[in-house]
Amino acid sequence: MKKILALVLTLCMILALCACGAKGVTGLTPEEMAPSEPAAAEPASDPAQAAPEESGKSDGVMTYAQYAAAELDSEVVIEAFVQAKESWWADKATVYAQDEDGAYFLYDMSCSEEDYAKLVPGQKIKVTGYKSEWSGQVEIVDGSFELEDGNYIAPAADVTALFGSNDLVAHMSQLISVRGLVCEAQPDQEWDASSDLYLSFSLNGDAYTFTLRRYLTGNDSDAYAQVKEIKPGDIVDVEAFLYWYNEPQARIISAAVTGNINDKSEGVMTYADYNAAALDSEVVVETYVQAKEGWWADKATVYTQDGEGGYFLYDMACSEEEYDKLVLGQKIKVTGYKSEWSGQVEIVDASFEIEDGSYIAPALDVTELFGTDELIGCMSRLVSVKGLEIAEDVDSAWDASADLYITAKLNDQTFTFTLRRYLTGNDSETYEQVKDLKAGDIVDVEAFLYWYNEPQARIVSAVKAEG
Repeated sequence: MKKILALVLTLCMILALCACGAKGVTGLTPEEMAPSEPAAAEPASDPAQAAPEESGKSDGVMTYAQYAAAELDSEVVIEAFVQAKESWWADKATVYAQDEDGAYFLYDMSCSEEDYAKLVPGQKIKVTGYKSEWSGQVEIVDGSFELEDGNYIAPAADVTALFGSNDLVAHMSQLISVRGLVCEAQPDQEWDASSDLYLSFSLNGDAYTFTLRRYLTGNDSDAYAQVKEIKPGDIVDVEAFLYWYNEPQARIISAAVTGNINDKSEGVMTYADYNAAALDSEVVVETYVQAKEGWWADKATVYTQDGEGGYFLYDMACSEEEYDKLVLGQKIKVTGYKSEWSGQVEIVDASFEIEDGSYIAPALDVTELFGTDELIGCMSRLVSVKGLEIAEDVDSAWDASADLYITAKLNDQTFTFTLRRYLTGNDSETYEQVKDLKAGDIVDVEAFLYWYNEPQARIVSAVKAEG
C-alpha cells in the first residue's frame, strides 16, 4: 500500500513540473513574454540636462535661447551650421551661421586658410567665443571652432511684414527675404566701380539702407552686376543676411527686379511730360495715393506721387464709395486739366480709375532746399524738414479746432507752415502737439509741400526736440 501511495505521489509531482515548464520559470506564457513598448522615460529632474537632447545640442552647448539670454562679454559655446562666409584674412574668418532656432554672426573667428576652405554651406561647427555687440549687431568674437558631423541650410525667412516693427530684430543675422522694395536712389559705391554697393530702398513709406558686400557676394558675381544696374523706381525682391548697423542694414546676396513704379501705360504721361505740359492742357497720369485731404459733394482732394514727383488732385470727381477705396498707396489713373492757383500746380476737373499697384513714398528731406529755387521741384511731395525754430506761439485761425498756422525760422529765413484739420485731423495727436508749440521750440516735421505764393507746407507729423 505504501509503495502504491508513493508511486501516485511521484506521478503527481511529474505532472506539476510539466505544467511549470509550459509557462517557463517566470510564470508567464510565451505570448506574455513578447517584448512590450518601452515605457516613457521619466523626465529629468534638471531641465538643463534634458535641453541638449531636446535641442540636438551636445553636452555643455547652449541652445539658441540660452545664447540669446546670455550677457554681453560672457563666454558662449554654440553649435550651428555655416550659411555663408564673408571673408578670411590673417587667419581670421567672418561667417554667418544658423541653427533651426536662430542665427549667429561669427566675427574674426580664428581660422587657418586650410580650415576656411572646409567651411562650406551647411557644415556643422561648434564655436567657443564671447558674445559681443557693435553698433547694435550682436556677434561672437574671439572665437574658435571645431568641425562636427551634420548639415543644414536654412531657408530664407520672409520678413517683409516685419520691417518697421520691433519684431524684426529677432531675425538678426538670419538669411531673410524681403519683397516689394522700391529703389529710391541709384546704387552708391563706396570707393570705386568694384567696391561695396549701398542702396536706398523704401517699404511701406519708410526708408532703409541695404548693402551688397563685395567680400560676401563678390564683385564679379551676377548678383553684383544685377544690383549695380538697379535704378530709381525699380520694385525689387531680395535675399540678404540681416545685419544691423544702428538700424537694419541687410546685406544682399541676390536680387530680382519685378517692375518699376514709374512705368506708365500706353497714353499716360511720365512725370517729366506732365511737368512740361502747358497750363489748362489735358493731362493723363498714373500715380499713387499718399493722403486724402477731404471729400465733399462727390469731390475729393488728394495728394499723390510716383517715384519722380508729386501731383495735387483738387476737387476730383469721386463718389463717397470710391473715396473709401483711395487707401494709402493705391495706384490710380487720373485724367484732368493742369492748372495753377497762387503758385500751386494742380490737376482739376479730374476723374480717376483704380489700377493694380501700391507705393508709399518715404518723406524726402528738403531741409537744405528751403530758401532756394530748387525747392519748387519738390512741390506736392511728402517732405521732411529738420530743425525748425518756432518763431512765435502757434496761431489757430478761427477757433480751438481750426487750421493751425506756424511761423518758423530755417536757414536764416522765416516760413509759414500749416496744419490742415481736414488733412491731419483736429482730434489727432499731431494736432495737439503742434497746437502746444511755443516760440523757441525746435521741431522736425513731415509735411506735404503745398504752395501759396511761397512754400506753405502742410504738416502731417511733428516731433519736438528734447530739452
